[in-house]
Amino acid sequence: MGMPAGERLGLDIKRAEQALMAAKNAALRPANLTVAQYAALLALADSPGISGAALARSCLVTPQAMAAVLKTLEERGLVARAPHRWHRHVLETHLTEAGEEVLTVADRAAVRIERRLADTFTDEERRTLRHLLARCVQAIEERD
Repeated sequence: MGMPAGERLGLDIKRAEQALMAAKNAALRPANLTVAQYAALLALADSPGISGAALARSCLVTPQAMAAVLKTLEERGLVARAPHRWHRHVLETHLTEAGEEVLTVADRAAVRIERRLADTFTDEERRTLRHLLARCVQAIEERD
C-alpha cells in the first residue's frame, strides 16, 4: 500500500459529506424533497428561468440527473418549464407558487443544519476551511 489508511484525507472528506447529506435528507423529508430536488429549487429561486443544463452545472450534477430531478419537480407542480422566447430549443424553468412554498419550508430546515455547521467554527476558521477545501479540489483536479 502506497499510503497508510490513517493518513488518507479522502475518507474524512467523504465522512463529512455523508454526515451533511444524511442530516439534510432527514431535515428535508417532511417537505418530501431530496437534497438534489432542494438544491434545484434553491438555485431556481436565485436564477429564475435558468436552463436545465445551467441548473445542472449550478447543482454539480450531470444534465441527465438534473433532467430526472426536474421531471419529478414538474410532475409535483413545483416548477414550470416553457420554451425560451427567442431560443425555442431551450426550456426555461421557474418555480411555481407551490414550489416557492415548499422551498420556504425546506429551506428553514436546511438552514438550521448550515447554521449548526457554521457555528462550529469562528469566522476565521470558516475562511480557512473554505480555503483548504478549495485547495483539496485544486489538488484533486491536477493532472500528473
